Amino acid sequence: MSTENEGTAVPPAPSAPPVPVDAPAAPAPQAQAPQGSYGPDAQGQAPHGQGASGDAGHPGVSSSAPDPSWPPPPPPSAPYGDGGSGSGSGGWGSSYQQSAPKSGRGRGGLVAAVLVAALVAGGAGGGLGYVLAKGNDESTGSTTVSASASGGDVKRDPGTTAGVAAKALPSTVTIEAESNSGEGGTGTGFVFDKQGHIVTNNHVVAGAVDGGNLTATFPSGKKYDAEVVGHAQGYDVAVIKLKDAPSDLKPLTLGDSDKVAVGDATIAIGAPFGLSDTVTTGIISAKNRPVASSDGSGSQASYMSALQTDASINPGNSGGPLLDAQGNVIGINSAIQSTGNGGFGTGQSGSIGLGFAIPINQAKYVAQELIKNGKPVYAKIGASVSLDDSSDGAQITDQGAGGAAPVEPGGPAAKAGLKPGDVIIKLDDRVIDSGPTLIGEIWTHQPGDKVTITYERGGKQRTVDVTLGSRVGDN
Repeated sequence: MSTENEGTAVPPAPSAPPVPVDAPAAPAPQAQAPQGSYGPDAQGQAPHGQGASGDAGHPGVSSSAPDPSWPPPPPPSAPYGDGGSGSGSGGWGSSYQQSAPKSGRGRGGLVAAVLVAALVAGGAGGGLGYVLAKGNDESTGSTTVSASASGGDVKRDPGTTAGVAAKALPSTVTIEAESNSGEGGTGTGFVFDKQGHIVTNNHVVAGAVDGGNLTATFPSGKKYDAEVVGHAQGYDVAVIKLKDAPSDLKPLTLGDSDKVAVGDATIAIGAPFGLSDTVTTGIISAKNRPVASSDGSGSQASYMSALQTDASINPGNSGGPLLDAQGNVIGINSAIQSTGNGGFGTGQSGSIGLGFAIPINQAKYVAQELIKNGKPVYAKIGASVSLDDSSDGAQITDQGAGGAAPVEPGGPAAKAGLKPGDVIIKLDDRVIDSGPTLIGEIWTHQPGDKVTITYERGGKQRTVDVTLGSRVGDN
């Protein structure tokens, strides 16, 4: 899986070809058929941005032995990134080391071939002629039955896609983030409250965290300078605030992502390849999809138990809202699974119908913590688990990060009796097939929540209740 916050300018449309007109028949016995062709190409080059393929600039990251840095890298075969290889171990609430990420960041662009065709209609397709004869008198006449000039007003009910889009678009923004070095990219965000807070992805604004430039543009064309209020790298959520925010902001209504069902209709809004205010539709394809990501810059990993959708999501959609059929926000579009080769000759991949969104219930909690404290708060069990590719569960490692204990003394896991070598296979009713899956599931909870963990030890299954602890900040 990979994500991007990169956009491009809209390519100029070619002028339309001349419309052919009927010509009088030539007196010559043979007429030469006219020849011509058109199909001009328009090219647009995207500005330099963050990331290389997918939706938000997160190629895969290989992992190695843990060390004191946090958070853990994504697994070697996690469904996020470019499928890099490697192995490692790590946990949450502890520290980890990651190896150098694969290269793949670079400049992306959009090359569009535009074919403009002219349609010519002729004849009397709508005419009806008839001849009336009475007695010895002959008279001729014709009556033309024409269609109404208008089919009536089009009614777009609130529950239609057009109705939802009309209501939601004014509360979405296109975000442009530029670092001090001049590198930048394009993403999306949406209005969270009337005070001017905008929710988006961390990777969309990461370049502007340390003094870069940040702007948010509404569909009306109004542009506002903004600043980062807080960002959570592990969750891949960030909150920015508009400077001199207008007084008429309309926050989008937040839905309940726990009640979303597979097959529910979805509507995504964003700026794919820099094309702001784009609306696409689809359905919920799956729930609780484990996704691990990294932006490929050597930064730490993000984990989510995602909503999967087939709504078209491309680079630039990151941070935008995923809506239900009523226009409620049910997720934040964050990642896509893409093919290895980019489309349009750019080396930058696009949608293949596999998009992933952070559930809004989790994002709402994170956003509120960022607004309140400026830092994220993570739930933890206080144990270090292997990040190796596995389908057998999440195994607690024999060694912790940087030589620390694999099970934090006095931590939640220790209090529950968990030990190195134990393999966690379920958290509540969620099957755990790997360390990253366990991390993503734990982070859907809040500190203080009680969860039931099923694990294997010595070939026997055991179940224990664990009260989750907390850790503040990304480091």
